[in-house]
Amino acid sequence: MNDQILKFIKEKGLLLEKDVFDILNSFKDESSAQLFLENIARFSGQKMITKAVITRNVEYVQNFVNHMNLNERGEIEKTFVKLGIILEIGKETVKLSSDNLKRDTDTGYNLFYSDTRTNKKIVLEDFVAHFRIRYQQLQRILMTRPELTNLVSINKISSDRQNISIIGMLYEKRATKNGNLILSIEDLTGKISVLVKQDNKELFSKAQEVMMDDVIAIKGAGSRDIIFAYDIFFPDAFISEKARFNEDINIAFISDIHCGSNKFLKKSFQKLFNWLNSGDELAKKIKYLFIIGDNVDGVGVYPNQEFNLELKSTKEQYSALAGYLKQAPKNITMFMCPGQHDSVRLAEPQPPIGRNYGAPLYEIENLVLVSNPCLVKLKEKEKEFKVLMYHGDSIHDFIREVPELRATKAHKNPAKALRHMLKRRHLFPMHSLAVYLPGFDKDPLVISEVPDVLCSGEVHRLDVETYNGILALTASCWQAQTSFEEKVGNIPDPCKVAIMNLKSREFRILDFTDEEELKEVMIK
Repeated sequence: MNDQILKFIKEKGLLLEKDVFDILNSFKDESSAQLFLENIARFSGQKMITKAVITRNVEYVQNFVNHMNLNERGEIEKTFVKLGIILEIGKETVKLSSDNLKRDTDTGYNLFYSDTRTNKKIVLEDFVAHFRIRYQQLQRILMTRPELTNLVSINKISSDRQNISIIGMLYEKRATKNGNLILSIEDLTGKISVLVKQDNKELFSKAQEVMMDDVIAIKGAGSRDIIFAYDIFFPDAFISEKARFNEDINIAFISDIHCGSNKFLKKSFQKLFNWLNSGDELAKKIKYLFIIGDNVDGVGVYPNQEFNLELKSTKEQYSALAGYLKQAPKNITMFMCPGQHDSVRLAEPQPPIGRNYGAPLYEIENLVLVSNPCLVKLKEKEKEFKVLMYHGDSIHDFIREVPELRATKAHKNPAKALRHMLKRRHLFPMHSLAVYLPGFDKDPLVISEVPDVLCSGEVHRLDVETYNGILALTASCWQAQTSFEEKVGNIPDPCKVAIMNLKSREFRILDFTDEEELKEVMIK
């Protein structure tokens, strides 16, 4: 494989330290080695790939290796160990604080980035494969439901009437002249129509809630011609036992900073960092800060945006943002994912913010740049507390498409939309509305593991709901109402910080609004 690797290195204009070349030679599959090298170069922004570069990007390395087959993974891990590189994501060196607060020395975190790049040209078949893979992921979740008796695939339904259960994806929904609903469902073997009668109010309400491309289970009676539904099941998410740490630490959530906008509330944002450094007892307990996208306002995100910018280039915006984040105490680990205003592609899953525009962010030791979405597992010995970060582009579409959310004007209570993501175990299910990238071995927007917290931004309002033991949270913004928000009737609730204690699970909201600044910015 040496010749092929050397040819690839030459084509990409890369230089490799011998240790890195040894790592590549431990790969049994040539394409995997090339993909690994190409992504390390992209994530690091370096043309000279050294052992030090690998070490600085160990989170990506571990995530990449975890997706390999067990045989190949073992050989590669041995090579890393020989070179003194321990594949252990996010393991912290925990120090005693100045007030001798005892901290657990086995506390850290694991990161699970979303796959964000395919290694081939995307064609039509990739979209078909994407939905097949998604169906299979959600089918496996639904198959664990004990209520689904006599579960069969659609092509196995006989011509005789029988009680059955099926799992399928919705591709059409229409009303009959009698006011009933017909759900057209398909699985990997065929299609069938399901009739839901309006006289069953609870069931009819469930049927109205089903969105295009939702994967659901139907329990009913019928034949291959039609099924009469008795019940509808979503994949759904449940937590039976809430995680609690022994250590008395807090996690905090913010989003939608929009640094660079002329509506950015810089004095209020500075107040947050002044407080974090103040020695306040609550502030001293904050160990993790989740920053959930739209970190800068960007450039060219919408027509005539230049008239709403204080900083006219994205590099300036990230530089200004880094100036604030550098002030965070070093014992606070910050996780930052991108949003639609950041300098990454719009298609989800979005990669971490790159060095081309966000170079100043890479100088902040306690800032971890992650993909959108990203699962962060906070660890305390054998305990895990899972936080799923997702900026929340789909929230508006959930509110438009789900009757309950539309009727209750859920933009004022956007965490209700997150409940529906958890219910469906998917962050953005509708093909015609989602801008996504297919071509992975699994759908990165499926909620494979049930989190303790699902957090998002996007809607510029702090809102909290509890769903089956899971905390659903939309974080506050740091931008006053824009002219666009005024046109669409969105009223932001800025400068709020949500804080959760991992020992007591106590939840608090702090307001850092500088009222004078808010008044000044609003009249701009």
